[in-house]
Amino acid sequence: MKLAVFGATGGVGTQLVKLGLAQGHTVTAIVRNPAKFTLTDDPQLQLVTVPDLGDTKRVRAAIAGCDAALSGVGPSGTKDVTAASVPTRHILAALEAEGINRFVAVSAAPVGPLPEGDGFLNRRIVFPFTRKVFGEMYGDLAVMEREIAASGLDWTVVRPPKLTNKPVGDYRVEIGGNVPRGIFASRAEVAHAMLALLTDERAVRQAVGVAR
Repeated sequence: MKLAVFGATGGVGTQLVKLGLAQGHTVTAIVRNPAKFTLTDDPQLQLVTVPDLGDTKRVRAAIAGCDAALSGVGPSGTKDVTAASVPTRHILAALEAEGINRFVAVSAAPVGPLPEGDGFLNRRIVFPFTRKVFGEMYGDLAVMEREIAASGLDWTVVRPPKLTNKPVGDYRVEIGGNVPRGIFASRAEVAHAMLALLTDERAVRQAVGVAR
């Protein structure tokens, strides 16, 4: 497939590009600052600099001819309170204008409800704490999810809990909800799951939990 990856300099985005290329896809990596893009040259990789995703004409030119798009766009800290919703709004407009129907974006587990049978740690400590401390950030991700769901695209949002830099291991996937007793997921695992979900019809117009 020919894939467009937004947020390609971030933790999940970098893994999306790396794993996508390893799986034989052609990847267009869309970045704001090419100096932050650390992957080596690959004949199947095209790097496109778009400083402002609000420049729909430029974004459309970058993604023209792609089969699907994936987004690792999101906050890099607690002060980035619109870092997910605003860029994604522009991405959705460009995808719809170009007729690119399949879209997979990363969100976060605290945006969704606690799964049935979740453990004491998540119910009483982890989720209440993260929602209180990072409330604005998760609120923005919730806005992003609502706008994605309201689009006409075949979308999937992926909700991992705490992210790590571990390699791909035995992670779990829960279509339609969060993973029970999920504590963490590596950025590589999230990217691996996002790529797999591209062709999984069960995941279309669904939130999907990914966690160890």
